[in-house]
Amino acid sequence: MEYLSDLIKILVPAALVLYAMFLVVKSFLQKTFEQQLIANKSKNDQTVLPLRLQAYERMTLFVERISPNNMLLRLSDPDMPAPVFQQQLLKEIRDEFHHNLSQQIYLSDEAWDRIRGTMNEVISLIQEASVQIGPDKNSIDLSEAIFKLMMQREQDVISQTLKFLKHEVRQIM
Repeated sequence: MEYLSDLIKILVPAALVLYAMFLVVKSFLQKTFEQQLIANKSKNDQTVLPLRLQAYERMTLFVERISPNNMLLRLSDPDMPAPVFQQQLLKEIRDEFHHNLSQQIYLSDEAWDRIRGTMNEVISLIQEASVQIGPDKNSIDLSEAIFKLMMQREQDVISQTLKFLKHEVRQIM
């Protein structure tokens, strides 16, 4: 019996010391892990932030390039028939969009939705103007019809989208 009580007198303090050491080591390892996580996140942010900013820059450029104000002046050819010009405008928009499609992974869902909405609005504007003037007109007539429709619309989706993109970039930084 005496051996049992001596054994308990030795084992209980040893178990308490062992448990205390376990808690200290666990706490130390957890703090080290959290510090490494913070360091990795900081390093990751240094890599991803420039890519995100570049994506916002590219999508801002996309929105500017599909703006009828810029696109009509850039692609206009007075000798081109309106249906051919319409197809050229739509092809330009599709090509620009497909070229920048991968940028969506760096943008917020709302920003991407607004960009797609803007593109669809511009396509709709071009198609509506084309229907209004008919197939026997030239590119200048189509351009004028597009500008008239733009003036009739209450909202300028191009400038709204650009403002939204700028706002998101300011939030990132």
